[in-house]
Amino acid sequence: MPRHITQPTRVEAAGTPPKLIDEYIGRVNSQTDSISVAHMRSPAGWSEPRQRPEFSEFTIVIRGALRVEYDGGVFDVAAGQAVIANPGEWVRYSTPSAEGAEYIAVCLPAFSPSTVHREPD
Repeated sequence: MPRHITQPTRVEAAGTPPKLIDEYIGRVNSQTDSISVAHMRSPAGWSEPRQRPEFSEFTIVIRGALRVEYDGGVFDVAAGQAVIANPGEWVRYSTPSAEGAEYIAVCLPAFSPSTVHREPD
């Protein structure tokens, strides 16, 4: 039988200033370990610590732009574009522009604090 997810769960976000994460599917809201799907809204100036996750992360930017730093450089992902970060890659996300960003992030397997491997600031 299909499972109806009636609402997301707001989960705590890393980085400053705080961003909003509404998890629809994942370890918290649906007790799903295989995949997570979250709606993210990050304000202008938000950044998070560098990380080297054990999961793949697929991100689609809906509004604004998401900056992606990686071991070989940096690029911005604009609204209507996407980025794929593979397991084991060093990556850091931020939203330095004035309008911030709104995006959907899908992690495979599901996001977990124990598998994101954030570096200390």
